[in-house]
Amino acid sequence: MAATWATSSPSTMPPAQAMTYTVAGCSEHSGNYVPENILVDTPQDPTSRWSGAQQLPTAKQWILLKLEVLSVVKSITFGKFRVYVGLNPHHMVQALHTQLKDDTISETFPLKHVNGEGICFPTRYIKIVPVSAHGMSFHISIWYVSVSGIADPLYVDNIRSRYEEYRETIVLRHVLKHLRQRRLLTPYQNILARSNIQVEHPVVTALYSSLVLQGAWTGSETLLSEASSAGLLDAYIQFCQPHSQWKRLHGVDADGDAPSKRGGHAMALDPENGLIYLLGGWDGQKSLDDFWVYDVSAERWRVISHSTSIEKNGPIARSCHKMVYDTKSGCIYLLGRLGDGDILKPEDHQELLRRAGEIPDGSRSTPYCSEFYRYHTRGLDVGKWDLLSFDTASSGGPPLIFDHQMVMDCEAQILYVSGGRVVDGDWDSPKYSGMYSYNVRTSKWKILQPQPALSMSSSVQPPISPRFGHSMVLDPMSHTLFIFAGQRDDKYLSDMYAYDIASNTVTELFSNFSTSGGPDACFTQRAIIDGRLKEIYVFCGLTRVQPTCALTSLRADTPNWVYQYVHPSKPGKWTKILPEVMQEGGEPAEVPLPRYAHQVVYDEGMKRVFMHGGNAGEVNEPVDGGGDDERPRGGDDDRPSRISKEMRLDDFWTMKLLRAAPEEIIRRAKYQIRQQQFREMCEEQPAVKALRFLQTQVSAVVDHTNPEETSVFRALLGHLFSTPITTDDGSAESISTPKETTTSLLEEPPKKRSRPNTPDEAWTSRLDDEDEDEMLDASTSTAVTSSGQKRRHAVLLMEEDPVEAALRDASTKPLSPERFRQRTEVFESLLQFVGDDGKQPIGSLLDMVDAEDGI
Repeated sequence: MAATWATSSPSTMPPAQAMTYTVAGCSEHSGNYVPENILVDTPQDPTSRWSGAQQLPTAKQWILLKLEVLSVVKSITFGKFRVYVGLNPHHMVQALHTQLKDDTISETFPLKHVNGEGICFPTRYIKIVPVSAHGMSFHISIWYVSVSGIADPLYVDNIRSRYEEYRETIVLRHVLKHLRQRRLLTPYQNILARSNIQVEHPVVTALYSSLVLQGAWTGSETLLSEASSAGLLDAYIQFCQPHSQWKRLHGVDADGDAPSKRGGHAMALDPENGLIYLLGGWDGQKSLDDFWVYDVSAERWRVISHSTSIEKNGPIARSCHKMVYDTKSGCIYLLGRLGDGDILKPEDHQELLRRAGEIPDGSRSTPYCSEFYRYHTRGLDVGKWDLLSFDTASSGGPPLIFDHQMVMDCEAQILYVSGGRVVDGDWDSPKYSGMYSYNVRTSKWKILQPQPALSMSSSVQPPISPRFGHSMVLDPMSHTLFIFAGQRDDKYLSDMYAYDIASNTVTELFSNFSTSGGPDACFTQRAIIDGRLKEIYVFCGLTRVQPTCALTSLRADTPNWVYQYVHPSKPGKWTKILPEVMQEGGEPAEVPLPRYAHQVVYDEGMKRVFMHGGNAGEVNEPVDGGGDDERPRGGDDDRPSRISKEMRLDDFWTMKLLRAAPEEIIRRAKYQIRQQQFREMCEEQPAVKALRFLQTQVSAVVDHTNPEETSVFRALLGHLFSTPITTDDGSAESISTPKETTTSLLEEPPKKRSRPNTPDEAWTSRLDDEDEDEMLDASTSTAVTSSGQKRRHAVLLMEEDPVEAALRDASTKPLSPERFRQRTEVFESLLQFVGDDGKQPIGSLLDMVDAEDGI
């Protein structure tokens, strides 16, 4: 269950300050280069440093600092080293692994002070471990160390108590899980009674009692519905592989018109009013400057302007630009372009400067200027354009770029711009833009230089390589930017990063998500995010025929993807979005063609994706080429003259994801329960009755279109043939399975387990190749005889606990140890359908024994 330490928030964090420390210990030092030298910051004095003695290459050198008071350490100022922190010098966790630049300037690095569950922890000791010296002939040296953090006693005491409560809770929950698995139910109940701990949701506890202790099959199935009603299945349903349901939208305006065929256009969504704005693009012949809005509820397009170029302060025709919508002001911000004429005439240059309120002084010579626009959708200036800047580069912003990414944090009123290829007329030497922010309130641009997060390998290179045609989305809940894929030079990328805005740090989630079950390296794919569901949806894009091949392709079977994460700085899960399930006898559903250079927006409230246009690939006719994501880059001219004609699209679609319904999850759970019920019937009741139960009750909850489920279903019949068949009157006889049952259940041999064929050990709920020794190893120890054979000695007898005896009817026999294990396995298998905050902790207490620093 969600614990109080995880949901409550500490008092407002005080400001960080310099920490006072002493040197508590170190490895052997060289000469007069004593460790106390690091307390003084005199970088020009070659003797003011700690230097380790010459040791074997395998020997680790280190220095241990002790803070004057317990503190929350946030940063450390000081080449290559690791930093460990902890409450005592014998139990420390790595908080930093990085390196310094080769200069005399001090650098400050953020230190890890929050664990994976978001719990802040205090520190008393800091251990610095240099990884390597500058060269083989150099000693390890540290010149100066300064530590910054929070030492406010009230704040630190609160942090320490919450952290200790967190640790106690985690340990006790694992102990309780272990005791219940080992049938030690009396101490389990005693700990629960004497502590303020809840292992799981009450419905899950009731399910354990009903299924494992009582074997009340009907009651257990009823509890599954209660679990669904309590929302315990929601998290699992969310992580089920989704299916897409597409619907083509045919809305037009009053004249019967809609946006024409194009790619590389821009779209932005007003979620409050259900309006989708569309501007510009490339139609294969020219850049466009028409401006449209689509009313989702009315299902109609309306043209705002046939040509924004003739509007006052309006943008010229363009493609590969980006638009974002500000929900607070109702304004649309527009940046970037690849236009038909990117070199401005001198008179146009001067006029645009005046329109932007900038005084032309003749000092600027660059003809490629990055205009920055704002459009008002409501208020006194509704329908008007503002030219915020004629050239963002001149005010600290990005140069003229295309195929970049731009998102907006509406609450903070800050725009973020990432990457993009620079338009400077030199197509033979590609240049890429960096990462910027724009503060709407102050009208100021700022270049961002993210630092590697604690989990990343150190590097003096930028942690995110510049790129274009990539994806970037903002999680407004955690203030995290996800940046992934795209192209750099001739290489398509398949890496993914999480940029934490607050700390200005970057975490590499995947160096190659294709090898982690994700999409191929791609370019001009489109991505949107649902911050509440913690999901990113990725749609199509160009890929390489082979990773090392320069030939691009648009695969006919290109899947769309969903990326699901729990914590933004930890790698999540990639899942293909499957096509809509076709009903038996029904016609295939209409779906959009694979494409690139398209545009998508997402309505988080309606959970609907909207997609328009794009490029569906080449046809045989050669035509003049153009701009946009889809245009070739490079060549002798700034705009290559001829390419094969490409099929640009004007279709408009909406899509929603379909996931497994709660009833489907309940069915799967019932299937597992009835399998166990059938196994026990095979051992305790006449075989004819068990067979009838298999044919009716078990078959009723099997998805007979699922090969895996039907295979398990057939294997169940093998249990009947492993013991003599008994009739209802108790006489043994050989009976034949009905022909239709034999045909349906014995198309492949039953799956039998290689286990002793005793009444207690004949059957198990495990029907795959998973390791069956976890429960066994918990209650037995292994010794090796002189002949090399293993024999097991009981550590726990796994006999009936008094708690069970109180629940059992006097006429019912106690559960055998093997039957208890079987039912426990079924119960724990059912927990896969329950969210983490509603069930016992994941993992085993036994793993602590095998851990490097474990028991």
